[in-house]
Amino acid sequence: MSGGEPLRIGNASGFYGDRFDALREMLTGGPLDVLTGDYLAELTMLILGRDRLKDPGRGYATTFLRQLEEGLGLAAERGVRLVTNAGGLNPAGLADAVRELADRVGVPVRVAHVEGDDLLDWGSPPPGRGREPGGGWGEGVLTANAYLGGGGIAACLRAGADVVVTGRVTDAALVSGAAQAHFGWRPEDFDALAGAVVAGHVLECGAQATGGNYSFFGAHDVLRPGFPLAEIAADGSCVITKHPGTGGAVTTGTVTAQLLYETSGARYAGPDVTARLDTARLTQDGPDRVRIDGVRGEAPPPSLKAGLTRLGGWRNEVTFVLTGLDIEAKAELVRAQMDAAFDAAGRRPAEVRWTLARTDRADADVQEEASALLRLVVRDADPDAVGRVVSGAAVELALASYPGFHVTAPPAKGSPYGVFEAVAVDPAEVAHRAVLPDGSRVAVAPPRTTREPARLPDPPLPAPLPDGPTRRGPLGRVAGARSGDKGGDANIGVWAVSDDAWRWLAHTLTVDLLRHLLPETADLVVTRHVLPNLRALNFTVEGLLGEGVAAQARFDPQAKGLGEWLRSRHLDLPEALL
Repeated sequence: MSGGEPLRIGNASGFYGDRFDALREMLTGGPLDVLTGDYLAELTMLILGRDRLKDPGRGYATTFLRQLEEGLGLAAERGVRLVTNAGGLNPAGLADAVRELADRVGVPVRVAHVEGDDLLDWGSPPPGRGREPGGGWGEGVLTANAYLGGGGIAACLRAGADVVVTGRVTDAALVSGAAQAHFGWRPEDFDALAGAVVAGHVLECGAQATGGNYSFFGAHDVLRPGFPLAEIAADGSCVITKHPGTGGAVTTGTVTAQLLYETSGARYAGPDVTARLDTARLTQDGPDRVRIDGVRGEAPPPSLKAGLTRLGGWRNEVTFVLTGLDIEAKAELVRAQMDAAFDAAGRRPAEVRWTLARTDRADADVQEEASALLRLVVRDADPDAVGRVVSGAAVELALASYPGFHVTAPPAKGSPYGVFEAVAVDPAEVAHRAVLPDGSRVAVAPPRTTREPARLPDPPLPAPLPDGPTRRGPLGRVAGARSGDKGGDANIGVWAVSDDAWRWLAHTLTVDLLRHLLPETADLVVTRHVLPNLRALNFTVEGLLGEGVAAQARFDPQAKGLGEWLRSRHLDLPEALL
């Protein structure tokens, strides 16, 4: 690749299990230079770790191989290079499988991969790490992977690779690494790199940038949103768009929503650069085209993030359906009966959590609308403590408890759950390497310049709206939101639909009001970040998700609906905004 013309990078996967046909659709829907695929998430690493325990040859996303049965030929015909993190815990294994597939389908391609993120003994542990169980990371660690930057990807593409397979790189690195190779950026070209990281962050979740999971979904055709692509310029600025004729929409709103997703403050730190989200400017550049420019970059932090997953223990769950009258009394009865069963068995689980969801309403025309859900979740390190002790006790209540007793599913034996933990590691201890198409290995040096990404002071707020009449209504009338998870924390990005709405939102939606509107956050640490360029506030809620999505500690374990819950809460809205 060489610099000059804009680089067209598309995305065909936002997670392991995304739309299978997207790779073919992106390759046939319009011109591209590079097509990326993001298959990894915190939960995915745990799943792949369990797969590799059963079979050392596994540990990668097999979906990608099936997509290449047709897609490899299409990519070769169109001169599109493929960059994916589908390698998971075994990028070398997936690279070999791609070569075997290429031979079988008769499509000669040059395949390279990136390694060094795996910090456990089944990969390449960094200097000083032992090979004892857990790789020196503590008891029961199943996977330990550093989040690498785009340097290894860039080295593979510069060496002529047609397909680049990685393990755990940052999601945005799939795009920034390709742009770095194309334009020849140096490690110190922080502004350009930051612009590409922002583009990569917008693309990484696929259709979330084109109207999927969007607060104002009714404004667009989102029956089958197309996948996004970015036209990246030599200075790192870009235009987010999609192939002609595909569904969904690309607007400043859809792009803002994705920029806020799973971020926090103005500084978005990564292994290559810290991107300043507060400097990003979004402009509608025509139908389904949003320009992002002005992004400033700073030196990356001195440490790398690594994600650890471990088996946290065993869990079981029973959901009791309570119908009609006396809901609270029925719930109290079944709780007392289950507690008595635990005491009689002498095996009370270490953690017992009850949640009553009042989904019922009075005088309902439909039985389901007359019913509430009482959810019991138990956890313990011993599988026996959450197995028959729980399921047997629940079954035995069927004819001996509250009137109308039934459950949503037959009680089952316990199942294992996982725990995710983020830790900081020294980049010098991570052997980031590019394995080129000819088999040679090239070491990727850690950044020469680093900077601790301290929180920036909040910028000045806009002038408040003048006082005027108000009307009670949901926050979602004047603001959109998108929420997500980072380990055990949740983030809620909230953006205003107009300049006047921003003037009101910035002064009104404080941390105290958020805690009032979302009582589950009342006792947690909540931090508010102000992003005027995006007319947005981003809240981080620490500990809401317990030990992360794999632990399933909450009804919505990834906080996907948290922002929509916030939008549904009622408060006094200025009539001038309505």
